[in-house]
Amino acid sequence: MTIQEIENQIIEEFENFEDWMDKYNYVIELGRECPKIDEKNKIDNNLIVGCQSRVWLSAEFIDGVIIYKADSDAVITKGIASLLIRVLSNQKPQDIIDAKLDFINYIGLKDHLSPTRSNGLLSMIKQMKLYALVFQTKTMNDK
Repeated sequence: MTIQEIENQIIEEFENFEDWMDKYNYVIELGRECPKIDEKNKIDNNLIVGCQSRVWLSAEFIDGVIIYKADSDAVITKGIASLLIRVLSNQKPQDIIDAKLDFINYIGLKDHLSPTRSNGLLSMIKQMKLYALVFQTKTMNDK
């Protein structure tokens, strides 16, 4: 699936909820279901700077796509990471770099986060795009 198709799925899922408490509960549920990062990757180098809670993000480049994994000590933050992983994982580096991630605004996520969580969201996106840039550059240099 393309990034846009996955974003559209998420928008549709969030339209099923009447109020923000239900949406928060859904994000928390996603956090509980998020595949955990390997313990060996829970290192300082994988910590996202700018997050209120501790968030680890790792990325692997396999068969032309990036696979992201994350963990956090806060379940809502882990849920937010889970949404980003769902959209950006298994995508090509250039598609990740170009992704607008409009779903964040459509579902109202950024508007309903505290300023520190909103900063964390932006920091996670920035790190995911930086990984994509590194893998894209490496691939171009290997040719």
